[in-house]
Amino acid sequence: MKGIIVNQDNLNQEWVDLAPAWIKEARQGENPNREGLLDNPMLEACGNVEGLRVLDCGCGEGRFCRLLTNQGAEYVLGVDLCKPMIDAAEEMQSGGDEYRIADVQNMNYLESQTFDLAVSYLNQCDLPDFNANNKEVFRVLKPGGKFIIANLHPMRSATGGWHRSDEGEKLHAMLDRYFEENERRWMMMGVEFTNFHRSLATYVRGFLKAGFCLDDIIEPTATQEQLKRYPQLEDELRVPNFIVYVLKKP
Repeated sequence: MKGIIVNQDNLNQEWVDLAPAWIKEARQGENPNREGLLDNPMLEACGNVEGLRVLDCGCGEGRFCRLLTNQGAEYVLGVDLCKPMIDAAEEMQSGGDEYRIADVQNMNYLESQTFDLAVSYLNQCDLPDFNANNKEVFRVLKPGGKFIIANLHPMRSATGGWHRSDEGEKLHAMLDRYFEENERRWMMMGVEFTNFHRSLATYVRGFLKAGFCLDDIIEPTATQEQLKRYPQLEDELRVPNFIVYVLKKP
């Protein structure tokens, strides 16, 4: 599947508009989906990162980069097109992490086979051409390197809303227009925002075509311990919002 044709300047402006609220939330640790649901399976999929060189595609304000350096990564490069996000990441730079305003769909600024691990933490669903990112990550990874991708679950990115009773009770999640692979508009933190919906088959075929082996697929759900701290994750027991792909370069 080729990249979806959109106005990249408009996409960039959405992130600029979103950045202040996003950075504030990340610094205050108020995102249950990340803190309570996705961080642990992402870190577990990354494995032991001690001494590794890591690439974070779409790093935002650098939160996961900092987690990886705290886990012992030797060097973490965070790449993002949003300047306010990169500026915020550099404010908390610790020395093992570095940040660059650049496009993860064309990483000709990086040499081939120079990273041990790459991550994409809810970034590919924001990319018009996720296959371009796949190809570039495959190129810059060393043989045996891993690419860990957290993404919106395709069954949720298709529509994502709940069908409710007249009393407002959530009856079931709605799924529609699943095979129409295009941009979908949402409201997030008060900003109208663009994500890109693709089917599960399209994602997996893209990974395989780029040359990766698919080691695992994880559909995170909330544990009882997580629910005690983040009761708003209760819906995760019914419907998966996210999916994690564990890829390996032969």
